[in-house]
Amino acid sequence: MTYSLITLSHNKLECTRRCLSALIRNSSCDQSWEMIVVDNGSTDGSKEWCDNELKGLGKKHDVPVTVIHNSLNIGCSYARNQAITAAQGEYIVFTDNDVAPRTVRWMPEMRAVLDSDRKIGMVGPKMVYTWEPYPIQCAGVSISGRGHVCFRGRGEAINTPAFNQPRTVQCLISACLMIPAALLEKYGGFDEAFHPVQFEDFDLCYRLREAGYKAVYTPNVEMYHFESVTTQGTPAVRNQAVVIRNGLLFQKRWRHMFIQENGATEDECRWKTIPPVPIDQINELPLI
Repeated sequence: MTYSLITLSHNKLECTRRCLSALIRNSSCDQSWEMIVVDNGSTDGSKEWCDNELKGLGKKHDVPVTVIHNSLNIGCSYARNQAITAAQGEYIVFTDNDVAPRTVRWMPEMRAVLDSDRKIGMVGPKMVYTWEPYPIQCAGVSISGRGHVCFRGRGEAINTPAFNQPRTVQCLISACLMIPAALLEKYGGFDEAFHPVQFEDFDLCYRLREAGYKAVYTPNVEMYHFESVTTQGTPAVRNQAVVIRNGLLFQKRWRHMFIQENGATEDECRWKTIPPVPIDQINELPLI
């Protein structure tokens, strides 16, 4: 098995159905791949849909689908680590259940980046919004000297020249991220101290970077992101409080690195609010 695509599900059936179906139907791969879904205690029919319809769709497209069931929402890090243990692929691909392909050969393209340099430890694509003209949601992540986060290119036009060049970045988001399985085996998966979600991906990036590996953003792959469907609207998760708590942990742990990196300015880290478009108002998404 070459690729293991890992994704999580906790309710949000409409988005899960649309995105996971698109990942299977619209991903053109050069090698075999599997999908592993961890359902974190869904109660809206998501787990039944994954067990029945998604597995059937995978079989139709020669993509084995494994569904791991948790009775409760155990959080992002715990659930992803469960799936890493079950994965058989040489490359582990993390996606959120609100991400769908725009570039059909996205997995081979991302793998090509990793294979181009043994010191590249992780690669992420250009994430774009799901409404025309498909502005950028995230083109890699910069961290300020105070540990604040900047999503590069957020809200900019999809073909903005500054974000059309591959580059080494400080962090990548796990909404779509590829890492060699061997590195996860050697350095570990997501730190469960960042429970239930937020900053666990940045922590992993810094852990691999501290070990000498690079995080690379590639504009050659574009992926649609509905943004925040995965984490928002979950009653058990007080999202703002979690962001603050886990952000402080991240800052304490990695200040010795980002304080020296000449990353984003504080002004660049001011979060640009972009009102979402409801998923039922999103038309069919074009492929490239």
